[in-house]
Amino acid sequence: MILGIGSDLANIDRIAAVLERHGARFKTRVFTAAEQRKAEGRPRAIAATYAKRWAAKEACSKALGTGLAMGISWKDMAVSNLASGQPVMQLTGWAAERLAAMTPPDHEAILHVTLTDDHPWAQAFVVIEARPKPART
Repeated sequence: MILGIGSDLANIDRIAAVLERHGARFKTRVFTAAEQRKAEGRPRAIAATYAKRWAAKEACSKALGTGLAMGISWKDMAVSNLASGQPVMQLTGWAAERLAAMTPPDHEAILHVTLTDDHPWAQAFVVIEARPKPART
């Protein structure tokens, strides 16, 4: 069953301007060290990489039904990639607590995330699915 859906659209040029204006202060407030390494390791797409992750965090907070106003920290939601390149999202802190609270008993929560960019836009969708846990024998 679907527990939540969120989407967000971020302007890459706006994120680039924030990066230029606030630099490390912005990066360390919003992004995990791993997210920063990923973005900085893509010299031709630094702003786009940050913009996609920004959009994913916004989309995730919407899928959790909280937005960012209810105590979720930006860093409680982190995007990484599998070896195949597929984006995945990890939740910690209050975001993980919220996910646990909204997941029905005997179910496991699965986060699906997709990212895309086409300058000047970066977009993310997050779907939170609850799957029944396998029956114990």
